[in-house]
Amino acid sequence: MSGDIPFQRAPGSPQLPATTAGFLWHFVRKAPHLYIGALLLTTLGTGSGIMLPWALGKIVRAVVASHGSTQATLLALAGPLKVFFSLCLAEVLFGRLADAIQVRTRPRLRQSVTRELFVYLQFHSHKFLSENFAGALAYRIGEASQGVAQTLFSTIMEFWPTVVVLSTSLVLLHGAHPGLGLYFLVWAVVFIGISAWLSTVSQKHSSRASAARSSTTGLVVDSVSNLGSARLFGRIRFERGLLEGSFEREMVHIRRANGFNERVRWFQFTASALLKGGTLWYSLSLWSRGEIDVAAFVMSTSLTFLIINEARNLSRRFLEFAEHVGAVENGVRTLVLPHELVDKEDALVLERPEGHIEFRGVEFAYGPEAVIFRGLDVVIPAGQKVGLVGRSGSGKSTFVNLLLRLFEPQKGSVRIGDLDIADITQESLRTRIGLIPQEPSLFHRSLRDNIRYGRIEATDEEVEAAAVKAHAHEFVATMKDGYEALVGERGVKLSGGQRQRIAIARVILKDAPILVLDEATSALDSITEQAIQETLDREMDGKTVIVVAHRLSTIAHLDRILVFEKGEVVEDGSHHELLRKGGAYARLWRRQSEGFVSEDEEVAIDPPLDVPLVEEKPVSSEDVSDDPSEVSQEQRLEKVLV
Repeated sequence: MSGDIPFQRAPGSPQLPATTAGFLWHFVRKAPHLYIGALLLTTLGTGSGIMLPWALGKIVRAVVASHGSTQATLLALAGPLKVFFSLCLAEVLFGRLADAIQVRTRPRLRQSVTRELFVYLQFHSHKFLSENFAGALAYRIGEASQGVAQTLFSTIMEFWPTVVVLSTSLVLLHGAHPGLGLYFLVWAVVFIGISAWLSTVSQKHSSRASAARSSTTGLVVDSVSNLGSARLFGRIRFERGLLEGSFEREMVHIRRANGFNERVRWFQFTASALLKGGTLWYSLSLWSRGEIDVAAFVMSTSLTFLIINEARNLSRRFLEFAEHVGAVENGVRTLVLPHELVDKEDALVLERPEGHIEFRGVEFAYGPEAVIFRGLDVVIPAGQKVGLVGRSGSGKSTFVNLLLRLFEPQKGSVRIGDLDIADITQESLRTRIGLIPQEPSLFHRSLRDNIRYGRIEATDEEVEAAAVKAHAHEFVATMKDGYEALVGERGVKLSGGQRQRIAIARVILKDAPILVLDEATSALDSITEQAIQETLDREMDGKTVIVVAHRLSTIAHLDRILVFEKGEVVEDGSHHELLRKGGAYARLWRRQSEGFVSEDEEVAIDPPLDVPLVEEKPVSSEDVSDDPSEVSQEQRLEKVLV
């Protein structure tokens, strides 16, 4: 992002940094004493271990100085042996204490990262969530939380010990002979420098491989979620083909990452051999010239073998570290983005409103090529029941999305009562609106929990009463576990009609003052639909109701109908008024009375919308003949309604 544009975070969301280093530090500073303690204990434990060759040299020097006398040897060995065993004990004790801190801290750290990323994700916009696989987002959260824990503790428990080993070894070798110290210093600088550079390149390859794995996981989740559709369309093999294609793309990045990592290992092992062979040869040369004694020779050679072991582990650590950092980087890059739609700092909590809704000069576009509203003005008085009709893309769903503040208008305002919803917290706004979508989504929880989601504090009796009103109690009672039965992921264990009834029960229990129905009974049989429609009619009393309808018969009884066409309200009136007008609504009604027309079907507007099919005049009782042969089509439609 540009430096001129502030990074926008929603109030109440975790203040997560948008850089990898900042993200890691954010969690370290929450409990610095634990990480400092682990670092100190690791230093003492590793330092004790690397000092063992020095203690071994002391033992060798004591043996040589005793000249073979048993008594003298035992006396000379007393001090060096105490030092040696003390170092062994310290290595074990401090190492185990450091591990104890890791065992206790690591799972809590992972949970802390998961918690904050999850909360941060909750504040992302509807647009963000709709543009990303749910499975991929969940994978990123898990990957990042594991990556943070692994990065921090690999630094403390693996990389820092290597630093201790190399620095202590340098001091010991220099003490044995300056030449040995200089040789090791040159080797260490070259070795670490090249290894660090290689790790940055490896990190890029690992990051791409991680992103490819995430994409594959998202594809698997998406395919599994829609397995029923794949079966119905006979696309099982097609889905396998998509997965294989994703596997192939993933393998390209994995091969590159693994191939580069293997070259890194070649370098690490070659460098280790040069250190081992060079130190041994140089030590022998120094000993043969009398510049070091046997004890120094034993210490330097045994120390070299410990260094070699650390160097070989360092190759693995660098590669794993790059992968861990790559996982954190992917999570930060994917999840820690500016929030697009946020509450104002002083946003108001919407109390129970009367339900007056107003769109004032609303202009909205999903993009330059998808302009929906241009100065839309609509007023819905409190308690009015309004139907929205129109073709696909005409603006019905966008109208509802703007009311729910899933998107924000570029210009104008949406108001409830005398408040602009931009001045209201999103949570309180949506708490006051009950939505029954056409395709309800249920949690993989019990039926009782899914219904109670409408009002968490509701009693069991209130939950069951809502189910009775939604005509869900009948099928729930037949299930093995009744209201405790699990519905499966997204409600897959239930039929479409059963899911719809649970969604209706949930909204009935919510009892919000504003009710939005998007083809709420479309998945029901005609008998159940009629019964539930009667229940909904009773639930609508005193509420402001907006009904998005594809079947016009479901909205004919409402107070008012808005006909949308290309983002404009082209007709506004009651069912009877619109039929008398003979415009777009009358043509849709006529076609649906002859045969159902879906909202996606292109209905020819001929003559234009502003030219009625019949003369616009009131229809009196004298105009309606009892003789079907003498009754016009519009008059027959009116008689049906009566």
